[in-house]
Amino acid sequence: MLNRRAFCQVVSVSALCTAAGRSLRAEQPRKRMAIICTHWIMQSHAQHMGDRFLTGYPRKGRWHRPPLEVVSLYVDQKPAGDQSAERAREFGFTIYPTIAAALCCGGDRLAVDAVLIIGEHGDYPVNALGQKQYPRYEFFKQVVDVFRRSGTSAPVFNDKHLSWNFAWAREMVALAQELRFPLLAGSSLPVTWRMPAVDLPYGAQVEEALVVGFGPLDIYDFHALETLQAFVERRHGGETGVAWVEVWRGDAVWQALAQPDWDRGGIDPQLFEACLSRSQTLAQARPGFGHRYPTSEELRQLVPEPIAYRIQYRDGTRATVLMLNGLVKDFTFAARLRGQSERLSTLVYLPPQPNVVYSAALMSKVEEMFLTGHAPWPVERTLLTSGLVSFGLQSLFEHSRRLETPELAIRYVAPRESQFWRE
Repeated sequence: MLNRRAFCQVVSVSALCTAAGRSLRAEQPRKRMAIICTHWIMQSHAQHMGDRFLTGYPRKGRWHRPPLEVVSLYVDQKPAGDQSAERAREFGFTIYPTIAAALCCGGDRLAVDAVLIIGEHGDYPVNALGQKQYPRYEFFKQVVDVFRRSGTSAPVFNDKHLSWNFAWAREMVALAQELRFPLLAGSSLPVTWRMPAVDLPYGAQVEEALVVGFGPLDIYDFHALETLQAFVERRHGGETGVAWVEVWRGDAVWQALAQPDWDRGGIDPQLFEACLSRSQTLAQARPGFGHRYPTSEELRQLVPEPIAYRIQYRDGTRATVLMLNGLVKDFTFAARLRGQSERLSTLVYLPPQPNVVYSAALMSKVEEMFLTGHAPWPVERTLLTSGLVSFGLQSLFEHSRRLETPELAIRYVAPRESQFWRE
């Protein structure tokens, strides 16, 4: 048994060890981070995401400050309202004239532990398919050149699509595998809150799935496709890839909604009802009503140009993404699971401007990868959705021709643990 003197000695030693441990943790240098972006203005992706690492973000009822230090920035364009110089002055990092200089902090070898690539917003050309040709691939290749020259690498996050060019997107994934560095990409929608907070049961057998969303093609259909993929990749057998895709516009979409049989070009009406019933932004065609379910005539009145992605997965799973501008301003998901009479459905919740906390949800996963060196989900998800956007817009350009997609025979296994925010 300890006497009083021995007890006090033990407590004193324990307190000293605890203090020493805190001191060691406090003295550990923070990981160094470079940001590579197209431009940095208010409400740009660079502002939303970069600021999370500069000023922190709300998480579980606390203001979380990532243990990473932004030490360098490359910004490709500086339009009116540019904030990059102001951020550099306030937070003490350097803006460099090239990507290589930013990664090497002015030296000749890699000098950062993490790289954030944000190739979204800015003045860039648009091709015949309507794809904005953001230089994400070009940015990435310059980062990889520094890795090769330095003989070392660091985790990389690439915002949204990997590239508008699917061949380039595949090359990006192949380069990350060759050089063995963690690569993460994609949308914030798979990781934001859900209402209700549900996920596809891991290993469930999915017969048909639907996402209803809004927004311009190429920019927002990517978000809708990532939402779809974040659910259906959890199905029985894992992800097997896509066999074909076709994209319809106009009357063909209304005809699909009037036909419940997928094999005849239709959509399960109960999935459509489930998605609209989860929406918080359902528009009203008749004055005086705040919550009326639209008739088929009212749908046509509200949505002048509906778009439908029809997707056949290689394992037989079927999915549709409806972009219904004028009807909703949010994203909802529904699925018919084998052996269940009720449709699984939820709203992907997007908090409003200016804080858009869904970007914090995504950056929390990026932070996780930067600190652990392990991506929280396979980058193949975004490789697949990048391909779906590319082939889908090609289908639309070719008057809704069905495109067989052997290039999208992309297999991967999703993590069992759900990745979306709950608190």
